[in-house]
Amino acid sequence: MIVAGGWLGLVAALAAPIAPAKIVVLTFDDASTSHHTVARPILKRYGFGATFFITEGFTFPTNKHDYMTWRQIADLHRDGFEIGNHTRDHLGITEKTVPRLATQLEVIAARCRENGIPAPVSFAWPGNKFHVTALTVLQQAGIRFARRGGEPEVPYSVGGGPPYEPGADHPLLIPTTGDARPNWTLEDLKRAVVQARDGHIAVLQFHGVPDGEHPWVNTPRERFEEYMAWLHQEGFTVIALRDVARYIDDKNLPADPMAVINRRLKANPPPVSPSTR
Repeated sequence: MIVAGGWLGLVAALAAPIAPAKIVVLTFDDASTSHHTVARPILKRYGFGATFFITEGFTFPTNKHDYMTWRQIADLHRDGFEIGNHTRDHLGITEKTVPRLATQLEVIAARCRENGIPAPVSFAWPGNKFHVTALTVLQQAGIRFARRGGEPEVPYSVGGGPPYEPGADHPLLIPTTGDARPNWTLEDLKRAVVQARDGHIAVLQFHGVPDGEHPWVNTPRERFEEYMAWLHQEGFTVIALRDVARYIDDKNLPADPMAVINRRLKANPPPVSPSTR
């Protein structure tokens, strides 16, 4: 019996190809120098794709020990990696800050154009927090894909969330499946990427490898090398966020951006901490 949209819903579901197993989206936040000096040569060695989300926030303008120059960012683009938008000031998006988002996006887009890089089509929500009223602003800025964190389905302290479900997750609210932390091991990576099956995609979030200014999201170089070597050894296909376009029909977006999130929350409510009981 055909339900949930009838024949038209079935046709729409069949319009986009189903993602094969072992697809991993690799993302990096905050324009750390180590993205150029450490991640870049390792990714090129294995032929991996990746998205680097750029912000001029924190001490980016003056601290070139911990943050890339725009020349280095342009190098990543010329290598074939995707350059994404992370707002000029690493602006946390709330209902109050949404009116500032368009300008924040345009500054990074303009910097990209000045350096021979196309205006970004991918975005990472700063601090992993999102607000649905910002979706229209992102669309008007030419953003097609946006990565959030694992919340609200999984608490931030866990370091990840559900796999991305093309067709169910709104492309501007793509969840992080694995959020690398200093205490991560290869087993944590494996728990995230094993979910890349049954049409689902695992989305990985890294910051600096290593990260000099944000130690709470640091990934040691040797751990990052281990993770990438294992993904290569196990035959994973590692892509940039823009490449999920292969697996979605962006003419048939979810009518309710929160529907799949609410479905997950209903099926698996997040644990309640003792302080909130």
